[in-house]
Amino acid sequence: MIEGFFHNLWQVFLDLSPSLLLGLLMAGLLHAYLPKGLVHRSISRPNLRSAWWASLIGVPMPLCSCGVVSAALALCNEGASKGAATSFLISTPQTGVDSVLVSASLLGLPFALFKLAAAFLTGLLGGALVNRFTPPDPPPPLAVAVGSTAASGAGRPLRALRYAVFDLLGAIDLWILGGVVVAALITTLIPPDYFADQAWSRGFLGMLMVLALSLPLYVCTTGSVPIAASLIAAGMPLGSALVFLMAGPATNLATIGAVYRVLGGRVLIIYLGTVTLMSLLLGLCFDFVLAGAALLHGGHRHGLTGLSVAAALLVIGLMSFLSVRRLQQRLWERAALAVPQRDGLLLKVEGMTCSHCVARVKGTLEGCAAVQEVLPSLTTGLVRVRGERLDASILIQALERAGYRVVE
Repeated sequence: MIEGFFHNLWQVFLDLSPSLLLGLLMAGLLHAYLPKGLVHRSISRPNLRSAWWASLIGVPMPLCSCGVVSAALALCNEGASKGAATSFLISTPQTGVDSVLVSASLLGLPFALFKLAAAFLTGLLGGALVNRFTPPDPPPPLAVAVGSTAASGAGRPLRALRYAVFDLLGAIDLWILGGVVVAALITTLIPPDYFADQAWSRGFLGMLMVLALSLPLYVCTTGSVPIAASLIAAGMPLGSALVFLMAGPATNLATIGAVYRVLGGRVLIIYLGTVTLMSLLLGLCFDFVLAGAALLHGGHRHGLTGLSVAAALLVIGLMSFLSVRRLQQRLWERAALAVPQRDGLLLKVEGMTCSHCVARVKGTLEGCAAVQEVLPSLTTGLVRVRGERLDASILIQALERAGYRVVE
């Protein structure tokens, strides 16, 4: 059984890695070359057009459901409507260019395209409902743009690669690894077509059970794809797998609490109701209309090719490098935070839940005057800011505009 597990683990890496690397590269290029003002200019009004653009912008962005909350709040602070922020919150964590390519590789192109359309439509509906049933907020005070200086043309390729590896893969590598391990375990332990023989796993009841498990749990959108592929191979209906891929990445307990704190109870009800009803409705639609054409490959096992092997080895190497780097960073953080400094401040920041948040806090504070160095710690929530004549109130205001809170 152990030999079978490692065989399946390697096979999932072979299937996943080429599409994952291509998706990360595309996401990095989008980050480096997309005009900075495009997002905010399109989503300021509380109407259907703003929800449309927010959902459309959110679909290709590879942000997790935790990291997307601070990004959505930043959009609100720069003038986005509540409906646009909700569209962004719903559509973004469900997909992304990396997730779409991985889904196409493991689940087939029709499934990937349907999942993409489902994320867009769900975000659009949620934003439209929020615009319709919640009063608009007054315009926020003018925020200072942080870290918006565009890189030079010569520096953009390097910026794209750094973003793809350190910001994106560094934020989701452990979740992807967890998804790959779970997928290998499912393939090893559950016989083929097991769920096909279980009456409870089919139809609306099966979708409800999957939904109940998916809503409170954190599932990375890319890491969830190999899990879904293994469940499908074990006989789970495609509609139930779609419910898992929609509701799992879009919601979790941390995101639910953050949405309530940032946008209020009414928006939270619409947010959860939209994700719940649309995942069930689209899951039923997929089962009855498109299930027959869903898997182009009849599974997710491909032959051993040089490209797949090279990509898998590269992904494993990058994950190992990031893990070692993360360990070194934490050891250095603890040592640095333990040393008192006369020319700096130590802030306790609430809301840092992933490496996206750490990067955002660091970039926000580095854009403030007199700041020379910023050392945030994800594990402790402490942020050491070094500089001369620092104004704590300016730093706190900058963090609050970015969606975080400084506590005593």
